[in-house]
Amino acid sequence: MKTRLSTLSFLGLFALFLATSCSEDEDIVLGAEDYHSAVDKVTEIMVHDIFSPPVASRIYAYPNIAAYEILAQSEAGLPSLAGRVRELGSVPQAKDTANLNPRLAALIAHMEVSKALIFSEDRMTSYQDSLYALWGKTNKKQFEASKAHAMVVVNHIKQWMDGDFYKQTRTMPKFSVNTDDPSRWQPTPPAYMDGIEPHWSKIRPFAIDSAAQFKPLPPPAFSLEKESDFYKELQEVYDISNRITAEGDSSEEIAIARFWDCNPYVSVVRGHLMLATKKITPGAHWIGITKIAARKTNSDFNKTVTAYTQTSIAIFDAFISCWDEKYRSNLIRPETLINQHIDDSWEPVLQTPPFPEYTSGHSVVSGAASEALTDLFGDNFTFDDDTELPYGLPMRSFTSFRAAAQEAAISRMYGGIHYRAAVEVGVDQGQSLGKLVVSKLNITN
Repeated sequence: MKTRLSTLSFLGLFALFLATSCSEDEDIVLGAEDYHSAVDKVTEIMVHDIFSPPVASRIYAYPNIAAYEILAQSEAGLPSLAGRVRELGSVPQAKDTANLNPRLAALIAHMEVSKALIFSEDRMTSYQDSLYALWGKTNKKQFEASKAHAMVVVNHIKQWMDGDFYKQTRTMPKFSVNTDDPSRWQPTPPAYMDGIEPHWSKIRPFAIDSAAQFKPLPPPAFSLEKESDFYKELQEVYDISNRITAEGDSSEEIAIARFWDCNPYVSVVRGHLMLATKKITPGAHWIGITKIAARKTNSDFNKTVTAYTQTSIAIFDAFISCWDEKYRSNLIRPETLINQHIDDSWEPVLQTPPFPEYTSGHSVVSGAASEALTDLFGDNFTFDDDTELPYGLPMRSFTSFRAAAQEAAISRMYGGIHYRAAVEVGVDQGQSLGKLVVSKLNITN
C-alpha cells in the first residue's frame, strides 16, 4: 500500500511538473486586436486629458514608431525607419533573442512611450499592470526578455523624442493678438481662448524637410469690398449657414459638419457656468479610420502596426505644415467678420476653434491621412466610419479615403468656421504632403 501511494504521489508530482513546464514554454500569442486595444486606450486617455489636436498627433506618432522599429528588427519585410525619419538612429539590438517575442516587445514599447506623453499616467499603468500580470503567468521568461528589450528601445525613442523641440515650445510666449489690423485673427466666443500652439511650426517633423516645405498659396487678399474674392467667400459662409440651419436636423450639410467636428475645445455655457465637452481630435478620427481599414482587411499584427505608424507620421507632419501657415497668414475667422459687418447675432453651426483660419487643419490632416491609407489599402476602398458613435453621431459610409478627406474638408465650411479657400487649398496641401510621406518612408509593399 505504501509503495502504491508513493507511486501515485510521484505520478502526481510528475504531472504537475509537466503542466508547469508547458505553461512556462507557452508562447504569448498576440494579434492585431491587442494592438488596436492599446491604441484605443491611448485615445480614451487623451479625450479625458483634453489635448490640443497638434499635441495629440505627437502622442500617437512616437509610440507607433517605437513599436514598428522593434518589429522591423525581426521582420525582413519591414524596413527600419532609421535614416528615413529625421534624426532617428537604429534602435539597439535585443540581448536575449532566444526568449524575445517581438510582438510582445512592440506592444510594451507602445504603452510605455504613450505613458510618457499623456497626463493621466495612472490610467495607462492600470491597463498595463493587468496585461503584465497575465503575460507573466503565461510565460515569465518570454515576458521578462521582451519587456527588457522594449524598455531599452523606449529609452532610445525617448532620447530621440526629446530633441524635437517640444519642451522648448512649452516656455515660449503666448500668441500676440493684433487688434489694429482688421484682417488678423482674434479670439472667438464663447471662451475667447488664446491661440493654441503658435510655435508648433518649430517642432521637428518626421518626413518633410521643413515646416514650410508645403507652404500653400496665400488666401484671397483681405477686403470688405463686396465685389472682392475675399468678401464673396465670407458671404458664402453666411449664406450656406443660413440655408442649412433653416433646414434643421434634416440638413445633410449639418450632419456632415457635426460628424467631422472633432473639437476637444467645445465650451458649453449654462447660466454663469462654462463647461467643456470632451471629444476626439481630427487626428484621432483618422486613427479610428485606420483601425476600421485594418479590421476590414483582416490585417495581421505587423501590417496593423505599419498602418498606424505611417498614418500617424503623416498626421504629425500635416499639423506642423498647417500650423506653420496658420500663424503666418494669421487670418481672421468668418464668425468675427460676420458678427462685425453682416449679422451681429449670427452663430456658426460648429464652435470656432481657437487659432487662425488659413489653412483648415481638418483639411490638411485629412488629405495627408487619406494618402497614407490609400497607399496601404488601395484606392476605392469602401468603408463604414463608426468612429463617432461614442459621441452620439451616426455612422457614415465612404467609397474611398480620399472621398472621406474631401467630405472632412468641406465640413468645415458647412460648420461656418472656414472660408472655401482654406478647405480647398488645405486638402491639396495635405495630399501633397501625404504623398511625400509615403515616398519618403517607403515601408509598404
